[in-house]
Amino acid sequence: MAHSAEVTSPTAGMLGDGRGGYVPCPELLTEAELIQYLRIPLISGAADHGNVITNLKRMHGLPCIHISKQPLYPLEAIRLWVQEKIAKEQSW
Repeated sequence: MAHSAEVTSPTAGMLGDGRGGYVPCPELLTEAELIQYLRIPLISGAADHGNVITNLKRMHGLPCIHISKQPLYPLEAIRLWVQEKIAKEQSW
């Protein structure tokens, strides 16, 4: 029987579990998971982090799909979007 090791420090593709540990990111992120993944609370002074996500969708092309009217964010598309943003900023 294999035992899973508790992860105590984040690696790429990990989200905090709310108890001091980390869990793997799902393939489709909810808005709350995306806010955590992009570390919006750490980098934005906005009181409403959902408004930051709305702005990123409208003004910066943040990828999003809707299932049952709920916005979901494909992890691979988000990673590609971040890489494109990095490349664009580095080309300035």
